[in-house]
Amino acid sequence: MSTLSSIPVTTINGTPATLADYSGKVLLLVNVASKCGLTPQYTALEALYQQFKDKGFEVLGFPANDFAGQEPGTDQEIAKFCSTEYPVSFPLFSKIAVTGPAKHPLYAELIAEAPEHIVAGPMREGLAGFASANGFPPPNELPELLWNFEKFLVGKDGTVIARFAPDMTPDDPRITTAIEQALA
Repeated sequence: MSTLSSIPVTTINGTPATLADYSGKVLLLVNVASKCGLTPQYTALEALYQQFKDKGFEVLGFPANDFAGQEPGTDQEIAKFCSTEYPVSFPLFSKIAVTGPAKHPLYAELIAEAPEHIVAGPMREGLAGFASANGFPPPNELPELLWNFEKFLVGKDGTVIARFAPDMTPDDPRITTAIEQALA
């Protein structure tokens, strides 16, 4: 397993964990948020999880409040939201920072292993225009995460296979094909 497997994380219920707990599985790590325009991706992430979980696949959700304060809740509030509004059954973890000086070591390593993402659409340009019009800072430049719901596909050996932009939906054929290939 790679360095990723030994980085400590905490489940949303407060239990210490590492990615080594998922050794030998294909993983899709996603920085999630409850109040984002992309939050409906929870539905597609759950469908993807249900489609592939019996074949050795896990979706791992990492709530983060780094983008426009779109994940303001506590771990308990996030867990409740994810069990009622978007009934997800895939593992969720304690809220972390995924960008900036307080970035969690897990995301520092993910970004180091995959500094560029596969782009879905013009999200960066849209965010730049919105930020400029509203006096917000511009979107992060690569290799930093662009926004909520950026996805990292990690192979059975614990190395990052691919990184997908936030606006690439979980059911995009580029993601599902990459998962199928990693599981093969």
